[in-house]
Amino acid sequence: MVTVDAVVFTGEEKDRRVVLIQRKHEPYAGCWALPGGFVDMDESLEAAVARELQEETGLSGVALTQFHTFGDPGRDPRGRSISVAYYGFIPLPVPLQAADDAAEAEWFPMKHLPRLAFDHEQIISIARQKFQG
Repeated sequence: MVTVDAVVFTGEEKDRRVVLIQRKHEPYAGCWALPGGFVDMDESLEAAVARELQEETGLSGVALTQFHTFGDPGRDPRGRSISVAYYGFIPLPVPLQAADDAAEAEWFPMKHLPRLAFDHEQIISIARQKFQG
């Protein structure tokens, strides 16, 4: 399984926020996670992450930068999964529209993140280190 995950930041460093979605389906139904999902057989990684971000949050046109690949064997209870992660930044938080696999979509302060699904806490931590905004 190849997936993509999007870490989208907003706000100034002292009030940095990240967009999270609440999962509709198992695994981790009801838990908060990064927007993302499976790469279709006929699409590029860049197209997949843009599609997933738009489907789950309503965000489009966000410049995304690939920053790391995550592939620990136990990262997904459904089986072996490799995720290519991207980060992006928008200066001001915009309204979000949850849809597709997302029950909710919200901007969370980096200082007060909820418990996250999969290895998304690690993904956010590395994205924050890579992002210099």
